[in-house]
Amino acid sequence: MVKLSVIVPFYNVQQYAPDTLRSLRANAREDFEFILVDDCSTDGTPEILARAERELPGAVHVRHEQNGGLATARNTGIDRARGAYVTFLDGDDWLAPGYYPQLVDAIESLGCDFVRTDHVQCTARARVVHRVPVGRRDVVMNPRDAILPADRSTSVDYAYAWAGVYHRRLVDKGLVHFTDGLRTAEDRPWIWKLHREAGSFAAVNLLGVFYRRGVASSLTQIGDVRQLDFIRAFDQVIEETAQDADAKELLPKAVRTYCAIISHHLGSIERFEPAVAKKLKSMSAAALRRMPQDVLDEALDSMDVQRATKLRRLRRRPAPAGAAA
Repeated sequence: MVKLSVIVPFYNVQQYAPDTLRSLRANAREDFEFILVDDCSTDGTPEILARAERELPGAVHVRHEQNGGLATARNTGIDRARGAYVTFLDGDDWLAPGYYPQLVDAIESLGCDFVRTDHVQCTARARVVHRVPVGRRDVVMNPRDAILPADRSTSVDYAYAWAGVYHRRLVDKGLVHFTDGLRTAEDRPWIWKLHREAGSFAAVNLLGVFYRRGVASSLTQIGDVRQLDFIRAFDQVIEETAQDADAKELLPKAVRTYCAIISHHLGSIERFEPAVAKKLKSMSAAALRRMPQDVLDEALDSMDVQRATKLRRLRRRPAPAGAAA
């Protein structure tokens, strides 16, 4: 029986894939499988992965004939996964040796639906540890209790799928799959659904994922129209949270986070192509008008004056035809 399935999407990362694969080898075990999903790369990545399938124990190589984006590639891997537990890694990141056996030990000893871990963010030579914003460690908790408060960073803001491990029962319930086709912010509806609908989770002091920032091919570095999928992602968060039995308590957090993300993108609007920057403004204005207005007013009242003023001005902006997300 396969104990752990590791799903690793790759897209045009020939410079980094060898490091990723070497770190997987340093985590290999006879009951682990590594599902390497090539999302229709056009560089040397397919050849690297074909070789890895022969040389890396437990490797399964899957290739998309069309590029579908990270969410779709992860779903492909989930559908192929046979493990009792599932986790993720991105094709340009890497792991500490022996990290996955410790991760499996953690979730098995706790007996919960999912476990969240800290990680190391790597930008050039700089290394910064980022911790799950959960105070209690090695204690099984209700995931819904970790969504609030609205005005502080909580577990739903730590939306890194690879910073944790997930029990097979969540896969069977449909809670581990991503919204197909989302090109960015794909982790946001996913983490919210996980915290609303899973039964138990824990955060542990386990550090072993090295997250590479500043990669030129990463969508976080590219100011094209795919970046605007964050609006579709957060619209989904708002819509699904509004249907929750505790919507009155949870919506202020969802709306406030959505506002903060819009403000973040507007604050760095110069990195977008001119046509995309224009679309960002019109789509963000439309998104603000779609939110529950009473909840939005409360969220804006709780934000700093500068950001709140910009968002209120944006909400009043006339919406041209076709500006909806």
